Amino acid sequence: MERIPILILNGPNLNLLGHREPERYGNISMEEYLIFLKNEFQFFEIDYFQSNSESELVDKIQAAKKVYKAIVINPAAYTHSSIAIRDALLATQILTIEVHLTDISQREAFRHHSMISDLCWCTIKGFGLEGYKIALLRLQEYFNIN
Repeated sequence: MERIPILILNGPNLNLLGHREPERYGNISMEEYLIFLKNEFQFFEIDYFQSNSESELVDKIQAAKKVYKAIVINPAAYTHSSIAIRDALLATQILTIEVHLTDISQREAFRHHSMISDLCWCTIKGFGLEGYKIALLRLQEYFNIN
C-alpha cells in the first residue's frame, strides 16, 4: 500500500514544546513526539512544519494541496486571529483537522473562538500531544485504513 502524505502544521511558540509551561503543555518536544507518530502510523508519510510566521504558514498551506492528502494543524495563537490562515485553508479545500493541546473553550475568553474550526473536518482539543495521535486515528478512519 502506498503511504498517504500528511502534513502536521504548527503555529507560533509550539517550537518551545517540552520547555514552555510544562505543567500545561508537557515536557516532550514535538520533534520527540513525531518519532512516535511516524513509528505508530507507518501507512502515513508524515511531514512536519512549524513557524512563528503567519506568512510562512499560509505559504505552506497553499503549497500543501499539490503534495498532501490532509493537514493536521495547530495554528496556536493564530487560531483566534488569522483570517489569512482561514483564507488559505478555504482556498485550498484540503482535508483539515484542527488540534489544540489545551481545551481552548476552558481558557481565557479571547481563546474561545477559532477562525478555522468551521472549515475543519473535526477539532481535537485538550488532549495534549495525544491530540495529534487522535487526529491521525481519525485520518486512518477517513482513509479506511485498518
